[in-house]
Amino acid sequence: MRPARAGAGGLLGLAAGALLALTACTGSVDGSASPVPGGTRDTPGSDDGGSATVGCEWVAARSGNPYAVEVAPPDAEAPADGTAALRMTTSLGELVLTLDRAGAPCAAASMVHLAGLGYFDGSPCHREVDSAGLRVLQCGDPTGTGAGGPTYAFPTEVDGSETYPRGTIAMANSGQGLDGSQFFLVWGDSDLPPDYTVVGTVDEAGLAVLDVVAANGNDGSLDPSPGGGAPAVPVTVTAMTPLP
Repeated sequence: MRPARAGAGGLLGLAAGALLALTACTGSVDGSASPVPGGTRDTPGSDDGGSATVGCEWVAARSGNPYAVEVAPPDAEAPADGTAALRMTTSLGELVLTLDRAGAPCAAASMVHLAGLGYFDGSPCHREVDSAGLRVLQCGDPTGTGAGGPTYAFPTEVDGSETYPRGTIAMANSGQGLDGSQFFLVWGDSDLPPDYTVVGTVDEAGLAVLDVVAANGNDGSLDPSPGGGAPAVPVTVTAMTPLP
């Protein structure tokens, strides 16, 4: 077992029904954490152009994490309608990620922001899980340890109705109601509690890439708990690019 990943949560903990929870270390904050520039989450409104916006609460991520990547948060106001798209180019092929700005405005804004900074470029997808009820590939940690993330976090965007069918993109979290940069791509219907922000969907070509990853399996380095391990055939995000 790789201690950094096991200790920090590539997808750590147990959810209801003995299913593995998907967690990420950098979602946690210390007791003195406070908002960082970027504003607070408000009721959706409209900007001068008539588009809906929402204020997002960006807080300082847990202090003392050696795997945290220094990066400023996005702007205070995030678009809260329509979609955004990212091209995720990997060592095994391309995926187009469509992000739901209406359902998860802060998560979508954060992913677009980080992609624009080149934050994801060159990062490995550090965990694949192919157990019954949990079929995912987890990415978004530039350090590849499962413990990394940006130096900011933001509240998980859930309402209790979330499900995780094939093609879902969702945010990993610390189990403390905060998200960072780690996300998971669901290649097979997964039975999870509604605790993870659903931020978007993967296109059909991207699902074909995920099927290749799934067919190759993982090294089992995180079995039996939290389960799964590094993809048997390494998957690297060579570039994450916002699309027009």
